Amino acid sequence: MIDENALLILERRYLLKDAKGKVVETPEGMFRRVASHVAQAEKNYKNTDFKRMEDEFFKMMNNLEFLPNSPTLMNAGKELGQLAACFVLPIEDSLDSIFDAVKLTAKIHQSGGGTGFSFSRLRPKGDVVASTMGVASGPVSFMRVFNMATEVIKQGGTRRGANMGVLRVDHPDIEEFVTVKRDPNELTNFNLSVAITDRFMECYFGDREFELINPRNKEVVRKVKAKRIMQLIAESAYFSGEPGCLFIDTINKDNPLPHLGEIEATNPCSEQPLLPYESCCLGSINLSKFVDDGKINWERLRRTVHLAVRFLDDIIDVNRYPHSEIERMTKMNRKIGLGVMGFAHMLIKMSIPYDSEEAEKVAEELMAFIQKESKIASRMLAEERGVFPSYVGSKWEKMSLPQRNATTTTLAPTGTLSLIAGTSGGIEPIFDVSYTRIILGDIKVTIEDPLYRELLGKRESKEKMERVFRVAYSVSPEWHLRIQRAFQRHIDNGVSKTVNLPESAKIEEIEDIFVRAYKFGLKGVTVFRNKSRQYQVLSCSGQTLC
Repeated sequence: MIDENALLILERRYLLKDAKGKVVETPEGMFRRVASHVAQAEKNYKNTDFKRMEDEFFKMMNNLEFLPNSPTLMNAGKELGQLAACFVLPIEDSLDSIFDAVKLTAKIHQSGGGTGFSFSRLRPKGDVVASTMGVASGPVSFMRVFNMATEVIKQGGTRRGANMGVLRVDHPDIEEFVTVKRDPNELTNFNLSVAITDRFMECYFGDREFELINPRNKEVVRKVKAKRIMQLIAESAYFSGEPGCLFIDTINKDNPLPHLGEIEATNPCSEQPLLPYESCCLGSINLSKFVDDGKINWERLRRTVHLAVRFLDDIIDVNRYPHSEIERMTKMNRKIGLGVMGFAHMLIKMSIPYDSEEAEKVAEELMAFIQKESKIASRMLAEERGVFPSYVGSKWEKMSLPQRNATTTTLAPTGTLSLIAGTSGGIEPIFDVSYTRIILGDIKVTIEDPLYRELLGKRESKEKMERVFRVAYSVSPEWHLRIQRAFQRHIDNGVSKTVNLPESAKIEEIEDIFVRAYKFGLKGVTVFRNKSRQYQVLSCSGQTLC
């Protein structure tokens, strides 16, 4: 059932319009359009029953059991035809490379995708530029160029573009990078993450100095106390919610394609690490739809995982790519990112508090099941369609495990998708039982939790309501991290997850969260202290448990 807020979003962003801007498509029509377009890929494999697959795809989406990422819902079956959400573009230390990336970024944003970059290869501010005998302006100055390009490009008339800027912790300009967004007018179209290395963490734990290295000539520029850099990251996160931390060596230990190079960056929400020029299409299973009488319906979930993997693999074939190199890399590796939404609502339906060992156990069991079944589904597709072209040399070849897709699982934030599906976002706790949300950049709406209303109507006890409706700011950082860890253990790519902190949180607490996240083996972590920004998409209001 599509509610009023979801319909508003669909009408503004997703549903077809005529030449006068009038909506001429229903939500059901949108799902049929998407299913029909994606199922065309079945013809490539001589599947004469592609119409049945179209119907299966349609039912899965129309029942709100699974939704693909926004560009697929927006663009499938339309002239633009670009269906992927996540892109990573390389930036080498030359003007040609930088401005080629700016141009391609504009094209990707126009089509509804988001872009990630590592600026770590750019020489530091003040370094020599031999060709002109001038001095370099540094990574942050070039990030401003990308930011301005994003500012003037509307994504297909629907939303602003989003970028992820990554800088290695050993870059000489790391302090400028870490502190730049303390000015709320800076890099407004960027999320920032520091690529933290194992070497840096060793120096941090040993309270030692850490070398900052010029990427142009690999020479040591200076040494700094590792603890001071980590404190600076925590201070900036306290004041502005950024940067987050990417544990880049942890990410590369899990890189399924080490023979193709190292991963240096992720998509804008940091859940999808990618090689240069890779793209990835994501999709999320709505877990709240798979609880029957307080228990998980494993068989129905299994069928949905298999169907979703096939759907996402088909997208790779029918997608229209913004650049030939992106098409080559994407089809060579065939990465897909199947994730979940509605985890908090699933727990509520099972009468399990979010911050409990029982919830941690459910998370682990659930994601292990989805991971296993996604691999079985990918192997079955490999038998039917062949392994992904870069399979030889991959970790899957070393394990003698034929796979159609180099990765199958990712956990995205599902901000808009979860609103459409009427459920909780990603693996987050519910934000509150009633809160305000800014949607489409300029519309403030009140979100009432549907399960809270439902259980209130059943006159559940106050004790039970307080026990199971655990809201974001009531969950301790320890439990945010434990739930993230339980999921991350069974995911190929990364996890988009925010540790929400009350306004009263201290800088030292944020530093501790970053350190614990590293010790937990997480690939990244984001912290947001309430009211650390003037503009917040989510805020408590009305009837609230905040």
